[in-house]
Amino acid sequence: MTKTIENMKACFMGLGYIGLPTAIIAAMNGIDVTGVDINPAVVDKTNAGELHIIEPGLGEMLKKVIADGSLHATTTPEVSDAYFIVVPTPFKGNHEPDISFVEAATRAVVPFLKEGDLFVIESTSPVGTTEKMAELIFRLRPELAGKIYIAYCPERVLPGNVIYELVHNDRVIGGVDEASTDKAKAFYSRFVKGELHATNARTAEMCKLTENSSRDVQIAFANELSFICDHAGINVWELIRLANKHPRVNILQPGCGVGGHCIAVDPYFITSAYPAEAKLIADARRINNYKADWCAEKIINAILRFEIEHNRKPVVALMGIAFKPDIDDLRESPAKYIISKVMVGGNNSRILVVEPNVKEHQVFKLTPYEEAYREADIVAFLTAHTPFRSLEWDDSKVILDFCGIFKR
Repeated sequence: MTKTIENMKACFMGLGYIGLPTAIIAAMNGIDVTGVDINPAVVDKTNAGELHIIEPGLGEMLKKVIADGSLHATTTPEVSDAYFIVVPTPFKGNHEPDISFVEAATRAVVPFLKEGDLFVIESTSPVGTTEKMAELIFRLRPELAGKIYIAYCPERVLPGNVIYELVHNDRVIGGVDEASTDKAKAFYSRFVKGELHATNARTAEMCKLTENSSRDVQIAFANELSFICDHAGINVWELIRLANKHPRVNILQPGCGVGGHCIAVDPYFITSAYPAEAKLIADARRINNYKADWCAEKIINAILRFEIEHNRKPVVALMGIAFKPDIDDLRESPAKYIISKVMVGGNNSRILVVEPNVKEHQVFKLTPYEEAYREADIVAFLTAHTPFRSLEWDDSKVILDFCGIFKR
């Protein structure tokens, strides 16, 4: 007899920024959860009730589900009733998507699948990936053809607000057939209060890519405005504030580029598959990538001018490494790229790197933000972390505000 949701066992493949919170939320809602990660250190910390990521409020929830036994972590899958693939999908050097982690995770669970099981991919994936994994499963286990449920359900959460958004955001669920869609909806309805929108797998895959590509295009518009305003001698922050007074205008804030595993990556899944059609999406990617180079050049030029004017090398504070405010996620961070470029082109100036959400970094020696700001001759704000907003404008310093700390 098919198990009910209440006594269902679920296996989450991947305990990263999405997999771990989702596993914890599922466990909090009466589901017996196994969390799988190939990194033994992640498994050990999870089983000890310790987070390996920063996410407000999640730590106490992890301690609870570990203590009551509703979640445990391991490095290999276990027999379950539902399997969720929540692993990275990076791109290769030519900006083609790499689904090798999805395939590896799928191959890992294939021996455990049985009739009536649910298999869901949450990882951002190129269109057609769910169908490819279905073909792989049935090639390895032909006796399961037509006897298991396969679907795609992308996450759409904001780091720093994951707990709320996993529960309250709407979800798009696309099965390889209607029965698979219904089965997946039944699972997610256990803890998702947002609406569950049914579609097919290919549309669900494209929906995720479209959402992040749309945001990338909107950010590119703001970043392009920053180029224009810099050339025209206009305060871009004031311009956007005033333009947004129009009832049908909502321009985003510019930054030093676009980072993270979603917006900086997902558009390439479209442009690589549909290069002739995805013109605007490709242009937005180029603009947002160029913004990081533009910022780096601004800092390097400020260093050279300081040397000429003061006959000494400046102390330079580079404020923020994370790709967005108040998180510790450095994936695809434009700030990290800018820092590396300034270190190479900064003419041996003393560089102070600041990231208040990370204790230590393998490459950069970190300096407390107040100390760095106090000692620096040149300050470049790369990430709008909340603590930076407590600093006061100092006319004695060269301040390059790329993320709107002072909006000057």
